[in-house]
Amino acid sequence: MTAMRDGGGLATVFGGSGFVGRHTVRALAKAGWRVRAAVRRPDLAGHLQPMGTVGQIHSVQANLRYPESVAAACAGADVVINLVGILAPSGNQSFEAVQAAGARVIAKAARQAGASRVIHVSAIGADRKSPAAYARTKAEGEAGMLEEFPDAIILRPSIVFGPEDAFFNRFAALAGMSPFLPLIGGGKTRFQPVFVGDLAAAIAAAAAGQGTPGRIYEIGGPEVLTFRQLLDKTQTWTERRRVYLPLPFWAAKLQALMTKPLPNALRPITVDQVRLLQRDNVVSEAAKKEGRTLAGLGVTAPHACGSIVPAYLERFKPRGQYSHYKG
Repeated sequence: MTAMRDGGGLATVFGGSGFVGRHTVRALAKAGWRVRAAVRRPDLAGHLQPMGTVGQIHSVQANLRYPESVAAACAGADVVINLVGILAPSGNQSFEAVQAAGARVIAKAARQAGASRVIHVSAIGADRKSPAAYARTKAEGEAGMLEEFPDAIILRPSIVFGPEDAFFNRFAALAGMSPFLPLIGGGKTRFQPVFVGDLAAAIAAAAAGQGTPGRIYEIGGPEVLTFRQLLDKTQTWTERRRVYLPLPFWAAKLQALMTKPLPNALRPITVDQVRLLQRDNVVSEAAKKEGRTLAGLGVTAPHACGSIVPAYLERFKPRGQYSHYKG
């Protein structure tokens, strides 16, 4: 890492302006990298520049559906990092185009550009046989990545939490508007939430040379919690008391189908996401035994949800943010 600090190595980060991206850019800049954030809308990525020194971070236009733009973004990069992913398709941004074909395009461009390392962020549950298109295309993306760049390091995180997350914030907002919360599948699905800052630290460590080329790392936090336990904590941290509405998987899928005409931002859940909930989302025993975890990438003291989440959910309390100052 010191060498990169002295030499000012260049890291291209696809998806650098997103949730995981902004934390990754910050971690890389702190480690001394020059960072090129490859995004579809550079004009909306200005928030990244203050994370580094003058000229250390800049954004360029790139779209995974246009290989020429990807190649231009990879030119001269020492390390290429792919963080691009979607939770639901929208227009031309399909699972296949973004998560499957897109990963291969990035790996090919990185290889042709002479990059020394490629880090690809996938997801726990990636499986070509999964009934969920999200998980299938994540697996296809991994395969394409390794075919084009066999030494790529792949990180599979469980659900990622942090101030801008789409999990705790979503259910906290729902608890503020609805008298009940949906307990999909009885709330028994298990998760291993990982703090976005810890994931970013692991990515930066891999970029600096830690980790074994060609390996798949499974990234989870220090706690394994059920869906119900996560909702319980969300209610506690927002000082809400909502009734749980048990929703079998088939009923959740029916509800998702009924809301399909709505924009993704307004849909509570999609059929694909319900399918994902039918399978636990935790680090495997094999990954633990083989050291393919956060610890294997140098993150030995990951943050628990309780040390991070309450602070950014405070705004959802009945009396609003800073309510503890009001007595």
